[in-house]
Amino acid sequence: MKWMLPCMLVLALAPSCSLFRDPPVVDEEAASKPRLVGRVAHVPAAGGFVLIEAYGPWRVPDGGLLTGVGTEGRTANLVATGEKLGQHAAADIRSGVAKVGDSVYYRPLGGTEEGDESLPPAPEGATPANDAQKTDSQDPAKP
Repeated sequence: MKWMLPCMLVLALAPSCSLFRDPPVVDEEAASKPRLVGRVAHVPAAGGFVLIEAYGPWRVPDGGLLTGVGTEGRTANLVATGEKLGQHAAADIRSGVAKVGDSVYYRPLGGTEEGDESLPPAPEGATPANDAQKTDSQDPAKP
């Protein structure tokens, strides 16, 4: 009986060692790798979109870029529309050819990449570059 109390104390304190673990390290490279999110379930003949059967919960943001890959080396660039019904989601075909059974991959874009820089804000009072220039007859400030 004398050894029972120390054993119980050790057993009670042993699980608390798991509280001191370091948080798991998230590999940024693994986070940006493409992941399989579903397959093309239906391609309407007249429409420029596909229905995707999701493999698990649909965690692709609206406007997310998807890639459809076929067995013959075909690829299609797709854009998630945000329309979902049950395990199916819709995506517009941006380019390429999509067929039923194609694998659909999503690759999250992390931050800005080289060459993907936004334009600096225009100075106050400046007009957009695509506006047509006014002639003297259109400008009421000039006599």
